[in-house]
Amino acid sequence: MGIWRPGWSPRSFDPVRLGRQEATAWASYYRHDWWTFLRAAVGMVRTGFGTDPVRSVVGAYHVLRANQLWAPYPDNDADGARASMRRFYALVIRDHGQDLLLDPDHAAALEVEWWRLHRERQHDPGVSTEALVQSLVDLYSYVYSAPPETMRKAAQYRVDAMDLSDAWVTAGCDPADPLLTQGRRALVASHTALRRVVGAD
Repeated sequence: MGIWRPGWSPRSFDPVRLGRQEATAWASYYRHDWWTFLRAAVGMVRTGFGTDPVRSVVGAYHVLRANQLWAPYPDNDADGARASMRRFYALVIRDHGQDLLLDPDHAAALEVEWWRLHRERQHDPGVSTEALVQSLVDLYSYVYSAPPETMRKAAQYRVDAMDLSDAWVTAGCDPADPLLTQGRRALVASHTALRRVVGAD
């Protein structure tokens, strides 16, 4: 099993499709609709990393388990979430080691770090927005081996999407709430900014 499109690069993702899939995953996460989350995660893995259908399901399962372990508040399992994300990144590296020169432990730690800062910010408005933006800059620049300063726009749009998502959750998680559409647009903008920097055609 390997890349489902010969010659495809993880830098060639479709930012609009990926942003929409991630928006679905975020919404289903907060509604604890794990089947919908899994379907969205399968799409994200396939869109973002070009893996074949079977490997996409395996990768999505690792992402699902990481999010399920992270979801409880305040007694979540951060170590378990990192372990699941490590398995995800290890799978990605097996297909794309020539394009993504990653240590799966470090990538997983960076991933869960922004989850931690986002959760702290949800419950404490005093948590710095800049710290959250920087955590995403650190993740993106590491995963794509790109200069950190080129990642700030993508990171800021993603934090904007988080703010909209948090407002949607506070308002009651109504699927018809316009905040959901606004958050999806912010995620698309984030992935578009990222694609412009790291893109390969």
